[in-house]
Amino acid sequence: MRKFVILIVLAAVAGVAGWYYYRTSAVPEAFALYGNIEFNQADLAFNSSQRISEVLVEEGDGVVTGQVLARLDGSHIRPQIDQAKAQIAYNQAVVDELKRGSRPEEIAQAEANLVAAQTEAANLKAQYDRSVQLKQSQTVSQQALDQAKAVAEIAAAKTIASQRTLDLLVAGPRKEKIDQAEAQLAGSRAALALLEQQLSDTELKSPSDGVVRSRLMEPGEIAAPTRAVISLALPDRKWVRTYVSENQLGLVREGLTARITVDSFPGRSFAGTIGFISPVAEFTPKAVQTQELRSSLVYEVRVLIEDPENLLRLGMPATVSLAAEAGNGEVGEGARP
Repeated sequence: MRKFVILIVLAAVAGVAGWYYYRTSAVPEAFALYGNIEFNQADLAFNSSQRISEVLVEEGDGVVTGQVLARLDGSHIRPQIDQAKAQIAYNQAVVDELKRGSRPEEIAQAEANLVAAQTEAANLKAQYDRSVQLKQSQTVSQQALDQAKAVAEIAAAKTIASQRTLDLLVAGPRKEKIDQAEAQLAGSRAALALLEQQLSDTELKSPSDGVVRSRLMEPGEIAAPTRAVISLALPDRKWVRTYVSENQLGLVREGLTARITVDSFPGRSFAGTIGFISPVAEFTPKAVQTQELRSSLVYEVRVLIEDPENLLRLGMPATVSLAAEAGNGEVGEGARP
């Protein structure tokens, strides 16, 4: 009986020791990942096809937001802009004239023309009446009477026309006429805005602060929207692209802190945070070297870096040190593939 109890105790001690060894060997206190410093990059192209007249930056130059990097030949656009401005001035004058209506001098002239027409019509009507009376006494021929009647009717028609002209001048232009003129003015303004945008597009500007990586085209070449002219590195957001194997995947999660070191700054480390873990496995890229130096399925991990002094450069080899979290090694919420 005593031997049996001793055997049970020894078995329990062996089980506890084995469990402790498994836990400490399965979850290392820390492990390292290897990769390279990466930036956001932007390949900048013009919006139109035209000959490049200037490239104003060199590779390695620092640039700021809105800085002009290159220009196209815009000499053909400037005369069109001048023409569009002249058309706008003309259309604006037409609209202003219609909105102001008739001038007092025009109305006064129309009133005078009406009075003259009325006077002439009254005079010719009186002559016709006299001709009618003389016809009864056979003093005037029928032909002369008919002619006097026609002249009187023409004068009466002219009086009506003069009255209508005066009425139109007093009423002013129709609303539809003003709307038509305003539409033409809006169209000419839109044409000018298009030309000014085309002129603005002849300047290639930096979308943000950055560093010129490459001059991909030179003055004299024909630019196109599908051909990049300048390649920029945008160091406002830096990270290390690295990879973890499947057996290490449970030890990382989004938000886990890390320390990044590079050979250029020995003895110094940079704070970082895991910002992305790929949900899809892939074969180890040839550019990535692991301690095992063998092909295997891995998961891409991006470790965001804090570099307020802007010391890190694109492509630097980097080592990422991660501290394994205490616990049973379960995959965290953010690390589930």
